[in-house]
Amino acid sequence: MTITTGADVREGPATVQGIPVAELARTYGTPLFVYDGDALAGRMRALREAFDERLQIFYSLKANPNIAVCALLHAHGARAEVSSMTELLTARRAGVAPEDILFLGPGKSRAELAACLDENIAAVVCESLQELAWIDELARERGVRAPVVLRVNPAFSIKGSGLTMGGKPRQFGMDEAQLLAEKGLVERYEHVHIRGVQVYMGTRILTEATIVRNTEQIFELAERLSATLGFALELVDIGGGLGVAYFDGEHDLDLTALAGDLNPVIARFADAHPGTRLVMELGRYLTAESGTYVVRVRYVKTSLGERFAVTDGGTHHHMAAVGIGSFVKRNFPLRLLSGSLDGTGPEPTEAWNVTGPLCTPNDTLAKKAQLPPLRPGDLLGVERSGAYGPTASPVHFLSHGYPAEVLVADGRAHLIREADRPDDLLRKQHLPAAAAFRRAATH
Repeated sequence: MTITTGADVREGPATVQGIPVAELARTYGTPLFVYDGDALAGRMRALREAFDERLQIFYSLKANPNIAVCALLHAHGARAEVSSMTELLTARRAGVAPEDILFLGPGKSRAELAACLDENIAAVVCESLQELAWIDELARERGVRAPVVLRVNPAFSIKGSGLTMGGKPRQFGMDEAQLLAEKGLVERYEHVHIRGVQVYMGTRILTEATIVRNTEQIFELAERLSATLGFALELVDIGGGLGVAYFDGEHDLDLTALAGDLNPVIARFADAHPGTRLVMELGRYLTAESGTYVVRVRYVKTSLGERFAVTDGGTHHHMAAVGIGSFVKRNFPLRLLSGSLDGTGPEPTEAWNVTGPLCTPNDTLAKKAQLPPLRPGDLLGVERSGAYGPTASPVHFLSHGYPAEVLVADGRAHLIREADRPDDLLRKQHLPAAAAFRRAATH
C-alpha cells in the first residue's frame, strides 16, 4: 500500500467489524482509540505464514501496552519483550509464560532486575557492564545463574531507518569494540549465564533489502562475539524495526518479497546453529494498522483565510501525529468517519487544519488536510494509530487524562481502558492542612 495523505473520502459511514464507529463514539465517548482485533490477529498470522518457523515473534509492549492487545497477540503466537516492571506484569497477566519474555532497556532498576530473576524470564537484555555487575550480584544473593543476552551497539550502521540505533554513540547497549576487548568477560561474572546477543539497528524501516542486510550483519556479529568471548549462542535477537507507511508517498513493506529474501538468511544461520533461539521484536508493525484515533469536531472557524476544525482530541493522546522526529510536519492518514458523509458519493474536498483542545499551537493533528466540508459533531479518524498513542504522549497536559480504548473482537466491542475522569486525576493529589499555608504566609 502507498499512503496518499489528503482526500481519503470513502462512501458511507465507517465501521469496525460491522459496528459503526459513530455507535462506538456514542457508547464510549470521544476522544477514543479503537482497535480492530481482526487486524491484530491477521498481522500475526501473516508473519507466521511468511517467515521461517524457527524465527519467533516477540511483541514489544512499548508500542501499545494495553493488556488486552498483548493477550490477543499472544493468543495468536506472539511472545513478549518488555521494558518496565508494569510491562513485565502486563505480559504475565496476559498469559505470556516467563520463558517467552525478554526484558530490555538502558536504565533498569535493581527492583526490575530482581523481578526478572524471580520470575525466571528467558533473559535480561543487558546494556552495560555496570548492569552486568548488578545482575551478577542479585543472582549471587539468590543462588542462581541469571540468563543474560548482551545488547550490542555495533560498529556498522544502516540507511533507511526512521530512527537509527547503531553505529554511533548511544545509551543503548555496549559498543562492539568494547565487548570484543573484554577478554575473560564470561568467567568474570560467575552468576551470569550469557545466552546470546541482541542488536536493534533502527525503526520504521520500509525497504526490504535493508532488513535483510541488517539481519546478515547481526548474525555475523553474533558469531564473532561468541567465538571471541567464549559463550554459546543459545539466543540471537535480530531486533526488528519493520516499518509502517504513514506519510505521503511511503510504501508498506512487501511481506512476501521480504520473506523471500530473509528466509534463506535465517535458514542458513539456523541450520548452522540448530540449538539457537531466533527472535524478532516487533511493536509498531503488529499494532499500528489496527488502531484509529476517533475525535469529534467541536468548532469550525477560519483564521487569516485558513479553515480550522477544533476537536476534542489532540496530541496529548497522539504525540506521534504531531510529527515528532520529522523535520517537516507530515499528516497521518486522516478521514471523515461520520457526519457529513451520506453514502451518496464522494464530496468535494477542501483544506482543513485539524487541531485539538490544548493551549499550544503544536496541538495540530493535521495541517491543510483535504477533507469534505466539516461541521460541529462530525467524527474524524486518525488512522494507523494503534502504536505509540496515549502511553507515548503527554496525556496529563491540561489535566485531560487518558482517553477510552476499545477493542473490537469477534464482532463485539470491548472497553479495554476507561477514560480518565477528573476524580481519577485528583485522587492521587494531596492538599496539606490549611495550617501549613498559614505558617508559610507568616514567614
